[in-house]
Amino acid sequence: MVVKEATLEDLEGIAQLFNEYRKFYHQEDHLDGAREYVHARLDKGDSVLFMVKEDNAYLGFTQLYPTFSSISMAKAWILNDLYVHKNARGKGVAEALLEEAKAYALETSAVSIALSTAPDNFPAQRLYEKHGYKRDEQFYHYELGLV
Repeated sequence: MVVKEATLEDLEGIAQLFNEYRKFYHQEDHLDGAREYVHARLDKGDSVLFMVKEDNAYLGFTQLYPTFSSISMAKAWILNDLYVHKNARGKGVAEALLEEAKAYALETSAVSIALSTAPDNFPAQRLYEKHGYKRDEQFYHYELGLV
């Protein structure tokens, strides 16, 4: 099992996983759109994608977006996406991705990594808490939908 930062050479494998990830969150199957989106992120460098690969099979990915903490006056990361192919679950793929994200955040002198997950995604909640993530009970999250 290899964990590494994804490049444009990994586009097809990551796009397939990204499409599956979106379907997990009840979005329509749209492989072409997933490919275009992932290509843009990799090409523009406005996110960082880490992936796990084994024997030429793409098993999972996580995507980090940069942000800043005004209070800390420092860089932070948003772990926006984490997905493991259903056939690779239970093999430590998610743990490897979380460890790689943490190492990268430390390497880039970030003060934190933030993430959100669905209220009913109990396996993800247990995983995050196992890795030291704390549920925010100090602030409420709001979002303004524009589409």
